[in-house]
Amino acid sequence: MSETTPTTQKKILFIDDDAFLLDMYSIKFKAGGYDVRACDNAEAGLKILHDGYVPDAMLIDVIMPGMDGIEFVSTLRKENIASKSVIIMLTNQGMPEDIARAKKLNVDGYIIKATTIPSDVLRETEKILSNKNK
Repeated sequence: MSETTPTTQKKILFIDDDAFLLDMYSIKFKAGGYDVRACDNAEAGLKILHDGYVPDAMLIDVIMPGMDGIEFVSTLRKENIASKSVIIMLTNQGMPEDIARAKKLNVDGYIIKATTIPSDVLRETEKILSNKNK
């Protein structure tokens, strides 16, 4: 492999019930060189993982119909699915108790959508990935 050959593409899974945001983040991360999968609910996210997709990172909304993001992460932990994946909550739920619920599940990051533009989400995700791989 020559030095100019790109490294393996990082894989990202987005789970959010807002189609506009899914599209926006998918476009931003694809432009950044990521292999992106996106789905609009946690159950679909579990299916993608059960079918063998192993993302480097998952960005998950908290508030979604059906299974919410916290329940999704709890299920991942119980079933030991994607245990090496970085988990980042990407949500508008910014109250201390919301963050505390996520931290109890050992998430790697917590980003508030309303105060963060997509390029900052990309940068923060890359920073968390880089720190996790040290």
